[in-house]
Amino acid sequence: MKERRKSLSEKQILDILTRSKKPLHFLQIAKALGLDKDGRKKLKKTLRKLKREGKVRVVGGKFTAEREEKVVGRVVPYPGGFGFLEVDEGKDLYIPPFEMAKVFAGDLVRAKVVEFRGKKEVRIERVIRRARQEIVGKVIKEEGTCRVVPLDDNVHQVLVLSRKDCSRVEDGTVVVARITQFPTERSPARAKVKEVIGHPEKRFIAIDLIIRKYNLPTGYPEDVMKEAEALPGDIPKEEIKRRRDLRDQICFTIDPERARDFDDAVAIETTEEGHYRLFVHIADVTYYLKEGSALDREAYRRGFTFYLPDRALHMLPERLSSDLCSLKPDEDRLAITCEMVFDEEGNLVFYDIYESVIRSRARLTYNEALSLIVGDPTLENKYPHLVKPLRLMEDLYRILSRRRWERGSIDFDLPEAEVVVDEFGEPTAVVPYERHIAHRIIEHFMISANETVARHLETLGYPCLYRVHEPPDPERVENLLEILEGLGYRVKRPKEYTPKFFQRIIEDFEGRPEEQLIRFLTLRSMARAKYSPHNLGHFGLASDTYTHFTSPIRRYPDVIVHRLLKKALKGEDVDSERWLEYLEEAGEHLSQQERLADEVEWEALDVLKARYMKSRVGEVFEGIITGVTSFGFFVEIKETLVEGLVKISTLTDDDYVYDEPAHRLVGVRTGKVYRLGDTVRVRVLSVDEERGKVDLILAEDSQV
Repeated sequence: MKERRKSLSEKQILDILTRSKKPLHFLQIAKALGLDKDGRKKLKKTLRKLKREGKVRVVGGKFTAEREEKVVGRVVPYPGGFGFLEVDEGKDLYIPPFEMAKVFAGDLVRAKVVEFRGKKEVRIERVIRRARQEIVGKVIKEEGTCRVVPLDDNVHQVLVLSRKDCSRVEDGTVVVARITQFPTERSPARAKVKEVIGHPEKRFIAIDLIIRKYNLPTGYPEDVMKEAEALPGDIPKEEIKRRRDLRDQICFTIDPERARDFDDAVAIETTEEGHYRLFVHIADVTYYLKEGSALDREAYRRGFTFYLPDRALHMLPERLSSDLCSLKPDEDRLAITCEMVFDEEGNLVFYDIYESVIRSRARLTYNEALSLIVGDPTLENKYPHLVKPLRLMEDLYRILSRRRWERGSIDFDLPEAEVVVDEFGEPTAVVPYERHIAHRIIEHFMISANETVARHLETLGYPCLYRVHEPPDPERVENLLEILEGLGYRVKRPKEYTPKFFQRIIEDFEGRPEEQLIRFLTLRSMARAKYSPHNLGHFGLASDTYTHFTSPIRRYPDVIVHRLLKKALKGEDVDSERWLEYLEEAGEHLSQQERLADEVEWEALDVLKARYMKSRVGEVFEGIITGVTSFGFFVEIKETLVEGLVKISTLTDDDYVYDEPAHRLVGVRTGKVYRLGDTVRVRVLSVDEERGKVDLILAEDSQV
């Protein structure tokens, strides 16, 4: 009975209901599944979920399977007025414009799948949960109407304001609008002005807008702050005595220049056999962050620290993130240490994981670490004790890097742009963010620690919140290969797509003008990494077992892994079924929060880049075509890594048609071609700062 209860799934229930010729009573279903009292409780909960999702109907108090295909998913709108429904299975189903009229971006809806002109699309039956009750938008007054146009992906919707509210605000003002009536097929959404944020032409409000738009937390509840302030600053002597004391060890942190919280410190030495003994010390956040406390609940809700160009919205209050947990130099700090011994081939020949107390000897930036590795007399005099360890670390990194390359780990290494802002939050420059060997050393050491911890928990039979990256969808891969063939690259289709296959594609384009574009397109063909209690492996890293353990100050998944690791270190029994249920829920929530954090960061960068480019309207730049559509093509400017759109309407020398399979625009009379990967010269035409959009036109002698 117990085994049956454990294997109870939605599929089993639906199979029974589908096979039955008539509706079944609850007890009939339970009997067919052989469930005991606990199993029946789970069945009741699952039936409610299936009913909510439209997969099960109730007829006269009995249950029957819904014969029509019903799906539940989130709405993703597109500028053309149509949209897609993201469903659990990872499929995207088309939503026609007349259905999009009922919903906003992010709404969770139940829909019926229909076939129209040979293709599947959906008809929305019910909105299960609205994504938001408030919208940030710009007030537009024209022809006697007053509308709020959202400053996000809700561009297919507008909200109508009352005359009273309209009279209170100036045209072009950005407001927070509270929705009073959601849209239907026949009538638009209506709203009231809840708050006036300001006029973009009168003060810089871009980052404030993003924070409001996504309803991000800017402060902490009172009970959270009280708990944080009540935490003792000194480490009890008994706690130090209980742990492994590594305060005499030469360990140090390597982080970005503007970092304020330090999750990890590293140390290295050689063994008698000539092996490398690497220590990765990670801040012991869970010593302070007690399970179920107000601090813990708030950290879980946020899930991550949100990084914006001019500020960070921290997962943990500053008392923990920048003080008690941060591995600051010359201060005793509690840590979880992953000690690993690697031989000359990069094989892990020994490891140990334990609670420790450490004392960092220095806080290095990435550039300082690089200078010490290559030789900088001034820094060598300042940090004489760090020169040998850093050069040993470089040696080990090269061994680990080679080994990972051999197994197929994909190095996307996309260029990143850093927006430099002044004290008022105004962007003053957009510069490429240089990544070099010091970054790679830390990345590879953290990967090693994450793999070791994941294997440790799995070997001992403990649950774990894995960081999983599934193999790519074959359709996406085929799309990538079609693009590559359009660039003249011939690809032999293998029987199975392995990490090595994608690694070879990237290597073949190294040094070519299209190299970064190919890295980006290859990355785009991949599935998105997520958190799950089920070990599905990490395709991109070509790793069988992987987790996130190394950043508990800024990522809640790492906090969960630390808690499980401590239970394993103490040999505590865990209720695997209860943990599995929790980890499934946590994995879904935290994966969603991670997507939000990424989206916020990207949008903030786009908005600030657009703000910066406003001062460079009219200037000419060289760029590469990164996307081709029926309405134009996108160009990434090489100097600033800012992307803009060249609209097809601005190509006045010919009539251009979109050759979709080849990802190019072709002139009807001249035969002139603009294709993915081409280098062109463009002029900045205009900027939509609020949406982070840049319009470009081709400059004279455009193709380089």
